[in-house]
Amino acid sequence: MSGSPDADATHDHAADDLTADDHAADDHAADDAESSPVWQDDVDEVQDDIVPTGSDPASAGGKLVLVGTPIGNLGDASGRMQRAIAGADVIAAEDTRRFLSLTQRLELTHTKRVISVFDHNEQSRAPELVELIRSGQTVVLLSDAGMPAVSDPGYRVVKACAEAGLPITSTPGPSAVLMALAVSGLPSDRFSFEGFLPRKSGARKNLLEELRGEKRTMVFFESPHRIADTMGDFLTVIGPDRPMSISRELTKTYEETLRGTVSSLRELAAEGLRGELTLVLAGATAVETAPEDHLEAVGELVESGVRAKDAAGQVAKQFGLSKREIYEAWLHRE
Repeated sequence: MSGSPDADATHDHAADDLTADDHAADDHAADDAESSPVWQDDVDEVQDDIVPTGSDPASAGGKLVLVGTPIGNLGDASGRMQRAIAGADVIAAEDTRRFLSLTQRLELTHTKRVISVFDHNEQSRAPELVELIRSGQTVVLLSDAGMPAVSDPGYRVVKACAEAGLPITSTPGPSAVLMALAVSGLPSDRFSFEGFLPRKSGARKNLLEELRGEKRTMVFFESPHRIADTMGDFLTVIGPDRPMSISRELTKTYEETLRGTVSSLRELAAEGLRGELTLVLAGATAVETAPEDHLEAVGELVESGVRAKDAAGQVAKQFGLSKREIYEAWLHRE
């Protein structure tokens, strides 16, 4: 899930179509326009861009509405999210039972029809949803937590609707990716989201080798029972000194963000980490090259009287490389 990175969560999906009691949607009046906040001096220009808070994203004819849902804290359920659900003709949920549980906890009135759209049936469901939207119905698509279509079901439905030329919009919601990035303390001006890491070590290492020279900050999801092995692979491929953070249980009671280096977080991971984990890795500070490419610089320092191990450390720090790898290359030089 995009906002709730539990790669191994298994869902007991209810029957494809569920019928709930027929509740009339609440008629939400638009808030008084005078209560809109003023964010800058150019009042007229700003107010032209302000949409009334009562605006219903599921109004005005058939469309697909992607709805972001809380990733752990019900307090993050937005008014737009609730209005979109209440105003939909059809709800397409990753797990229908979890969706119904969410509406019960929020005391939220919702549509009569709820259908399931998850990884294994999304491709076959997409044409059905396209036809529903084409006929004038509003379909709200949501996953168990966070934004649909981002490491969650939804992409195939969006693609099908886009190809059919149908309206698509979204009500933004909580995101573990952006939250972990924001609190990591690492550069956030440019970043990449790499999704769930491969389950097997060999595939993980191959991916990390591809990303080793990436200069942007990178965000990953990982499962708590694989985090120790994964951090071992980070240590092997990325090296010990790259800055990194691990966020767990974001927005929940035991939320925590651990900051340090690959090496220091590897030690913590070896002791075990619980909860849903989002990893943020700093980008490479320079084009990463082979340790052998820097032996001349090490040699010059050694000739000036610096111990080989200290020289390796200085060169490693300068180029964002592994001190151990440079020192090993120095010891085994021809």
